[in-house]
Amino acid sequence: MSTSVAESVLPPKGKPKWLRVKLPTGKKYTQLRGLVDKYDLHTICTSGSCPNMGECWGEGTATFMILGNICTRSCGFCGVKTGRPETVDWAEPEKVARSIKIMNIKHAVLTSVDRDDLKDMGSIIWAETVKAVRRMNPETTLETLIPDFQGIDTHLDRILKVAPEVISHNMETVKRLTREVRIQAKYERSLGVLEYLKKNGANRTKSGIMLGLGEEEHEVIETMKDLRKANVDVVTIGQYLQPSKKHLPVKEFILPEQFKKYEEIGLEMGFRHVESGALVRSSYKAHKHIH
Repeated sequence: MSTSVAESVLPPKGKPKWLRVKLPTGKKYTQLRGLVDKYDLHTICTSGSCPNMGECWGEGTATFMILGNICTRSCGFCGVKTGRPETVDWAEPEKVARSIKIMNIKHAVLTSVDRDDLKDMGSIIWAETVKAVRRMNPETTLETLIPDFQGIDTHLDRILKVAPEVISHNMETVKRLTREVRIQAKYERSLGVLEYLKKNGANRTKSGIMLGLGEEEHEVIETMKDLRKANVDVVTIGQYLQPSKKHLPVKEFILPEQFKKYEEIGLEMGFRHVESGALVRSSYKAHKHIH
């Protein structure tokens, strides 16, 4: 039986209690925080003020962004700056690998801005970063949360060749809202990227969507079905939170029981792993997704 929107959401009148998190604590977190500050290391965990930072760091997982912090796209949900990106730093792969070594990270997630300004869309730096991390941290497992590279096979092949344990690309939202939420991205292209990766040797593929942008339950389920048709192994589902007043507003806060329902539906569909909850982000519990 389908749940109506009114039964599964709350109107956005201040954050509900399940979105309030405690400040990160613990010996492992304190140790890593000290290393980040001492060596001026850059992680998305810190710069993005991730609510799960303490939990993830305590489990030896961290996320690093490459290719600068200025994106060529202007998605309505994303807090990353849009504009003309800086020149590619060809020393960046070694810098990221060194950061992972200093922090003694067991499982690293790599992500990046979109670099449509580059002929290779940044895929060469992507591959070189994976290789550098492998050389310097042979015991560290990797997830690459990649852009769509405009769906160009040559660029996707570079990621496949270096064989990270997980290759992830986010759908972000349902088909109807894609043009509004992601602007330059295309729903079918993203599905095609995920399908291509799996067909051409990706060990494990993963995707994520945000809720609270005005989607209906049946649309979320339809997106999950599309991901299964593309043989995606892992899906993450979390609550969208507005980065600033300039970004798309939160239309509703999804109730915890609705997130649980999506988790159960996803597992019934055959996903190997489903992370579904208000505070879930793309790299939440990422170390579990390689097994």
